[in-house]
Amino acid sequence: MSQANWAEGTAVERSAVDGEAGLHGAAGSSPGTRPSQSAVSPAIHTVALTKRFGATTAVNSLSMTVERGEVFGFLGPNGAGKTTVVKLLLGLARPTGGDGLVLGAPLGDREARRQIGYLPELFRFQALLTAREVLRLHCRLLALPKHAWEEEVGSALLTVGLLKRGNDRVGTFSKGMQQRLGLGVALLGTPALVVLDEPTSALDPVGRHDVREIIRGLRGRGSTVFLNTHLLEEAEHVCDRVAVIDKGTAIATGSLDALLARQSTVRLRVGGLGEGWWSELGRFGRWRRQGEWNVVEGIDPSRIADLVDALVARGGRVEAVIPEHQTLEARFLELLSER
Repeated sequence: MSQANWAEGTAVERSAVDGEAGLHGAAGSSPGTRPSQSAVSPAIHTVALTKRFGATTAVNSLSMTVERGEVFGFLGPNGAGKTTVVKLLLGLARPTGGDGLVLGAPLGDREARRQIGYLPELFRFQALLTAREVLRLHCRLLALPKHAWEEEVGSALLTVGLLKRGNDRVGTFSKGMQQRLGLGVALLGTPALVVLDEPTSALDPVGRHDVREIIRGLRGRGSTVFLNTHLLEEAEHVCDRVAVIDKGTAIATGSLDALLARQSTVRLRVGGLGEGWWSELGRFGRWRRQGEWNVVEGIDPSRIADLVDALVARGGRVEAVIPEHQTLEARFLELLSER
């Protein structure tokens, strides 16, 4: 039986590109310039990256930078081009236009791929193999020294919570357990960059919490995590920065604080003023009544104190001030609606 037949999905995608080298990378220079190799280059850097399939443009002039050591969320609706971008970064597809670097090397570079751990969204392991056998196979595909296999396998099983099931056949695993095993495969070899495609889609709340802790641990040891997900709550929990992609184009990129702060809301309960007093304070945001509350939408959080001062200066009695930040899901839907 050939190695490719032993394990489908992850093993096939890794070995098809590089034989036993597997997929382990790329990065670049400052945005807007052609990437050049550098020891201090970002983990990922693309400039006008484009991919067309006939008359269909899946990725449209995508420029982005993912810094080393950060958790970067890649968000977008189904059909937005996220998976195509991942394939371009991993060298599983060739761009039609533009350029990029991963871990300081051109897209598809063999040595860079050795430093990437990859969990695809859809994968399947041979049901007759045990979890340990699956991990040993991938140690071989990654060309790891044979004397290090058992330590790598044990560490991966412990990290993803499958240590007690290591000798059980994959065919007896639930979907969530197989997802954990796939994550364990992606962690072999201490990769510098870990690309996770919907890593929590099959997990229960406990499993999702465990994956978040694993991602935080990867960041703590200096690895970069590229998280492709439609579960916005997951991105909100662990990501340092995110990019929102729609129709192959990045429509917003930045830290969560930067993306959400622009759309903050504050609820106020104010006494001592006549009717319609808020009409003179439109410079702070959009006002509306909600029962006994006045709600100001779109206010800059740094100006909430100025708003309170303005109310007091007009003789108002400020009884309550409740800042509310827009959720990532609301901001995500708002960005898409603007398109």
